[in-house]
Amino acid sequence: MGDIAAVHKRSIEDRDGFWTEVAEGVDWIKKWDRILDDSGAPHFYRWYPGAECNTCWNTVDRHVEAGHGDRNAIIYDSPITGRQRKISYAELLDKVSRCAGMLTALGIEKGDRVIIYMPMIPQAVVSMLACARIGAVHSVVFGGFAPNELATRIKDAAPKAILTASCGLEPGRVIPYKPLLDDALDLAPGIVENVVVVARDEAEWELQAGRDHDWKSAMEAAAPADCVPVASTDPLYILYTSGTTGEPKGVVRDNGGHMAALKWSMKNVYDIDEGEVYWAASDVGWVVGHSYIVYAPLLHGCTTILFEGKPVGTPDAGTFWRVISEHGVSCLFTAPTAFRAIKKEDPEGTFIGKYDISCLRTLFLAGERCDPDTLYWAEEKLGVPVIDHWWQTETGWPMASNCLGIEPLPVKAGSPTRAVPGYDVQVLDDQMNEVPRGEMGAICVKLPMPPSCLPTLWNADQRFIDSYLADYPGYYKTGDAGYMDEDDYIYVMSRTDDIINVAGHRLSTGAMEEVLAGHQDVAECAVIGVADQLKGQLPMGFMVLKAGVDKDPSEIVKEVVALVRAQIGPVAAFKLATVVKRLPKTRSGKILRGTMASIADGKEYKMPATIDDPVILDEITESLQSIGYPKG
Repeated sequence: MGDIAAVHKRSIEDRDGFWTEVAEGVDWIKKWDRILDDSGAPHFYRWYPGAECNTCWNTVDRHVEAGHGDRNAIIYDSPITGRQRKISYAELLDKVSRCAGMLTALGIEKGDRVIIYMPMIPQAVVSMLACARIGAVHSVVFGGFAPNELATRIKDAAPKAILTASCGLEPGRVIPYKPLLDDALDLAPGIVENVVVVARDEAEWELQAGRDHDWKSAMEAAAPADCVPVASTDPLYILYTSGTTGEPKGVVRDNGGHMAALKWSMKNVYDIDEGEVYWAASDVGWVVGHSYIVYAPLLHGCTTILFEGKPVGTPDAGTFWRVISEHGVSCLFTAPTAFRAIKKEDPEGTFIGKYDISCLRTLFLAGERCDPDTLYWAEEKLGVPVIDHWWQTETGWPMASNCLGIEPLPVKAGSPTRAVPGYDVQVLDDQMNEVPRGEMGAICVKLPMPPSCLPTLWNADQRFIDSYLADYPGYYKTGDAGYMDEDDYIYVMSRTDDIINVAGHRLSTGAMEEVLAGHQDVAECAVIGVADQLKGQLPMGFMVLKAGVDKDPSEIVKEVVALVRAQIGPVAAFKLATVVKRLPKTRSGKILRGTMASIADGKEYKMPATIDDPVILDEITESLQSIGYPKG
């Protein structure tokens, strides 16, 4: 244990010394020329230039060589199919080196791109690591993404091959991938040379001659391939995140800095030791899946859980507790929305008592702001520390967290605690001045960003500058708004575009959501800003009620209006609210507030590619019409 303030100070003031020590946690083929290349400043920085390494070696081979080949690397648990599988580090090494050989046989070389379009199956992890093994750049696209979105990514990344499966599985339905992939390749012709398909029992795939290959046959025919040295600054992967123009942004992750920071984070942020079972309940298609299902746990020599299921409905609200109990999970990392779903179905937490989850030490939440009500519920029901932490696809690892492996700090509901070492987080006004403590502003990170953060966007340096660096020169713009308190705790209140202007008053929709979530009948909620001729904007609340609540919705609306007036004040002008069956979300659990605002304002909107269920938007439209929106 240490002094987090001292560790953080050193990471900013003795950057070279700090990151030299961090880098000792992984194996290097050749050491760096210097720690940070800032010759591209003020926009471009590269970590550990001149070094050579291999990420696959550090995640797999290293542990087998150290005598840990029998340890479980992956536990695959699919409540949808009822299948479970344990894969040791030695078995993983065999599969990954064969998959790397399969890719080599298809003509994939260092620097080539490979798209991985798969569900939550072990072959997805094997594919990612196999790309890393031979220096190919992988781009994982969430399995089941719409053809147009997949085509956009094919055009941008120009992959030589796509690794896929015959289908993905959702509760009660099978999603065949072949029609989606065929349509995408029709939209992006002449780029992809080979498609390798994992055949799943639930759907067939008729192989197209000259293009498609059967995964099992190709793996059996492949000769194992060794690790290829790559530069620390070479790209490991591209991960596309939604862009404001509708064109996705390809976030680039390098090899060396990514390894060093992620390996360090496992002990210092999450307080996890080598050999422990760690579970990030996410999907490999998202950044959480890249960082904390695949790379960080395996770099640290842990056992990682690969879960093909949902927090509720596979089969019930107790599935998380079963997985923790059966597999001895020490740390669970998931999104607040998962806990809100469990709390909605099982408000008293009765399922928790059916399982022995005494192995669980901590719960980490990220992906959306954790409202205090959800935090308190989880603390009370689980009896373990609940840590809200904050980061983004672009950073690849936490920007703010309670660093349990350095010095656990008191939890303050609504805050992801302090900046993680390496991040110089500041809250700025429009004139680039730090705002006084307690005042809202734009949350920014002073450059250079620490290792593992994006060095640029794929083939789009200018867009990288325009998107993240232009508005606050010398800083990375997170796009989040909030404040810092006297103890350096950060409060992320909303996205910058979720700050609404009500008659000249800048108000946070996140603060209003906190009030709504505190109502005893509300399971989850969202607040958006809608256009108003008089005041510019007005807040509007959407509430999903807990299971079993049979109170008149109009009474609940009156009560939350009174609560906002009492806790935030008349200045909020909060009078509009409606009860809905469910909220529209992305597959990763983010609420689509912008889309809801467009519907309320009667604006055209593009169907979000990541939406979990498009039918929900019709339900939202009906709810808005019932209260007179859009106006006119």
